[in-house]
Amino acid sequence: MLTCGNMAGSGFRGNRWHPPAPSFPVPKRSDPRTLPALTFLPLPGHGPEHVVVDSEGRLLTGLADGQIVRLDPSGDGVEMLVNTGGRPLGMEIESEDALIVCDAQKGLLRVRLTASAVGVAAAGGPGQSDKAAVEVLCNTVEGRRLVFCSCPAIASDGTVYFSQSSQRYDLDHYVGDLLEHSGTGRVLRWRDGQVDVIADGLDFANGVVLAPDESSLAVAETGGYQITRIALDGERAGRTEPIIAGLPGFPDNLTTSAGGLIWIGMASPRDPLLDFLLPRPPAFRAAVWSLPDRLRPGPKDMAWALAIDQSGTVVHDLRGWKAGYHEVTAVREHDGRLYLASIEEPMLASAILPR
Repeated sequence: MLTCGNMAGSGFRGNRWHPPAPSFPVPKRSDPRTLPALTFLPLPGHGPEHVVVDSEGRLLTGLADGQIVRLDPSGDGVEMLVNTGGRPLGMEIESEDALIVCDAQKGLLRVRLTASAVGVAAAGGPGQSDKAAVEVLCNTVEGRRLVFCSCPAIASDGTVYFSQSSQRYDLDHYVGDLLEHSGTGRVLRWRDGQVDVIADGLDFANGVVLAPDESSLAVAETGGYQITRIALDGERAGRTEPIIAGLPGFPDNLTTSAGGLIWIGMASPRDPLLDFLLPRPPAFRAAVWSLPDRLRPGPKDMAWALAIDQSGTVVHDLRGWKAGYHEVTAVREHDGRLYLASIEEPMLASAILPR
């Protein structure tokens, strides 16, 4: 066991990797739209990377400035709850008055939502009430700072499983990890103040969700174009196998529906330039890494939500070019609707779930 308690890589390693052929076609701009019409829910900030729904049907999300906000899906006002002082990414509801939050800068957090703990966050950073509401569960592993804490899943006994996307690159430099293909992503388990590594060597570990019986969990390997199952029980504990491989795009956060579907926020279709570069010598990719952002491989103007069953069969493939929303990083199903989050948008989006 490792005690929870600083780390950034240097030098471009450039591990070569041959991307698998797509298991179904990469989206083309000529494809018909299958994504239902979207309704937009404006926010007082940028980059709602994930979204959860509380017991009253309200939506909660974290923003680039550290704010965690709550809003009614009808659009009737936004309540600012707390500022983590970092960059909240994935989150899940732990109880009526608490969230478990993966913060890319601060680590694994518990955020209290009680009226006594939460005040309106001061502009430009957390106030005293915010500090009281934010508890750091884990910000170091093996004596090194927990960089790029990404997404949590909470078991019925309170154990928290969470992903670390990269041990070499932080959120602001995530493209470096995709170009390098570092394979330093991992899934960790926090329990009673201790953390251990469940699986490592993952290609940009991202969204995580538990199986209905909690005997395994699924993790999105964004850089590997696949969803991977990690066994948690018995002799196979820690072993991995693909649930669905060769995805034609970049899977991001995962959520589960009441019926057991795994919803995948598909951030973007595959980029032909990236697939061309990955098997090439490191010097080629290092040169691309040095280019301005606008010239590097990047997300496309497309909104995309994918759902698979527990065996990896695609149940919903909802996509639309120029839908007024792009780089979908999370999808949450609730009460016949889908709620979409995006790290690049100033709003959430919602749509009626197709039958």
